[in-house]
Amino acid sequence: MREIVLDTETTGLDPQNGDRIVEIGCLELLNHVPTGRHFHTYLNPDRPMPAEAFAVHGLSDAHLKDQPRFAAVVEAFLTFLGESPLVIHNAAFDLGFINAELGRLGLTALPAQRAIDTVHLARKAYPGLPANLDALCRRFQIDTSARTQHGALTDAKLLAEVYLQLKGGRQPGLALVSSRAAKGTADPRPKRTPRLLAPTPAEEAAHKALIGRLKDPLWGRLR
Repeated sequence: MREIVLDTETTGLDPQNGDRIVEIGCLELLNHVPTGRHFHTYLNPDRPMPAEAFAVHGLSDAHLKDQPRFAAVVEAFLTFLGESPLVIHNAAFDLGFINAELGRLGLTALPAQRAIDTVHLARKAYPGLPANLDALCRRFQIDTSARTQHGALTDAKLLAEVYLQLKGGRQPGLALVSSRAAKGTADPRPKRTPRLLAPTPAEEAAHKALIGRLKDPLWGRLR
């Protein structure tokens, strides 16, 4: 099962008022385990960066002016997504921006049905408690010490861990067995000889007495 965890950074909150995407970060999950494959790009938004947005992600006009525009990366971006479900925190926000960019190019929007919204998952699992990414990282004791500001790929990696916990947590034993089987490597655990435990005479007598109290047992007819 392939899924894509996705996050964006933007110039503001509303694509209908001219706000644009400035960073996209995606990473691939197979059976809820990160594969290491990812897609990441900064984008030139063709507009100045508001101070409020800069305070969130630290992406300046100087940094973004030489970055590609969305039209230059859209093919690689959509190819990476494929037809996989999209794991997004507050999916309406990110999809709204992505679909606004796609619309400017005359391309088909990504349907809302493709999104697995981790905000909804969190509110269902922990009703009444904060469902933002920082709060969920604290709840699941996910290390965020390397994150000084928001970044699309960094947040996608944190979201992947949060999503895993919301889905019930990883089962390392199963993952390791699957990995070894795929690579054809041997299980390093020592082999143990099965122990044959014979019943004692007292146990045999008790069993025989129990069987004797059964009326017309099935196995008696098979002899």
